[in-house]
Amino acid sequence: METKIIRTWKGWTSKENAAVYEDMLIHEVFPEVKKKGVLGLEKVSISTSEKEDEVEFFLVLQFDSLESVKRFAGEDYQKAYIPDNAKRVLLRYEESAQHYDLKEELEL
Repeated sequence: METKIIRTWKGWTSKENAAVYEDMLIHEVFPEVKKKGVLGLEKVSISTSEKEDEVEFFLVLQFDSLESVKRFAGEDYQKAYIPDNAKRVLLRYEESAQHYDLKEELEL
């Protein structure tokens, strides 16, 4: 069995665009990813932290394998996946994503 992969990434919006971006992730970005046939994307967690003048988004994606990550992001899978419409509402974002091997999930 292949190791599950956790992919993390951060982006920042203005406070005014935070709800727009969150809605875009939920109703556009990830539904489009699934329509493109990225079957190995198992979970997406969207977390936010409101700062003084912006909102930080922390995304955690769980994939069933590194091959699924590559189907999602391309061969240069370290590069951030940011659709053009999302770039328009982001103030800034990490240029690359981080990847981790999922070792264990505990439900307590």
